[in-house]
Amino acid sequence: MAIDSWLWPVLLGVLGLVFGSFIATVALRWPAGRSALQGRSNCDSCRKDLGAGELIPVLSFVLQRGRCRGCGAPIHPGHVATELAGMAIGVTAGLAAPGVAAVAGAVFGWLLLTLAALDLAAYWLPNLLTGALAAAGLAAGLAGLPPAIDARLIGGIGGYAALAAVAAGYRVVRGRQGLGGGDPKLFGAIGCWLGWQALPMVLLAAALIGLAAVLGFISAGRKVSGTDRLPFGVMLATAAWAVWLGHALA
Repeated sequence: MAIDSWLWPVLLGVLGLVFGSFIATVALRWPAGRSALQGRSNCDSCRKDLGAGELIPVLSFVLQRGRCRGCGAPIHPGHVATELAGMAIGVTAGLAAPGVAAVAGAVFGWLLLTLAALDLAAYWLPNLLTGALAAAGLAAGLAGLPPAIDARLIGGIGGYAALAAVAAGYRVVRGRQGLGGGDPKLFGAIGCWLGWQALPMVLLAAALIGLAAVLGFISAGRKVSGTDRLPFGVMLATAAWAVWLGHALA
């Protein structure tokens, strides 16, 4: 095996652990009005500043048995789950498309992970992040990575317009909000990465993921009604990453 073929997944996997740790902090702090960039990392419960050993992704969680050394409170499981997800994105991107394409794919995945984590935590898809995702996708197209820039531009405009039209139609027919305002922007940003041709597959996959989630809730004995909220951004992000991975492996 050539050095390059194993170096990319290793490097991106390590970076994914680091970014995953930061993403978890963002998802917990930002919706609460706290900056993830301000001050040292601290315990979510007692606010004790964390030492260097307590900041090692995944390993610190295992060694501390999932609890803060200061107050003994459980560490939010979202931290380690997001770190592992960040690592998995980096490793799979490096295996699927070594080189510049792997870096671009990992960036795509980490931005999607950030948006999914925020949507799961607070039903929130910030304009700043959906805009960054769209801009990064167009930049990748201008750098010569497939799909072509025109397909990305059409995907961005068409993706946003399609879900915005669905949301508007739902409001007219049902008289209430059916999609969050960030979902069309996220779908448009995904189009800036995958191109317009991939958007039907992303939407179908997201719908199937949502259906599986609802069936899972029902099988677990939870009542589901038409007014229950589902973080559709999580489903769009998961579907978009799966479609990117499928294209990279094809």
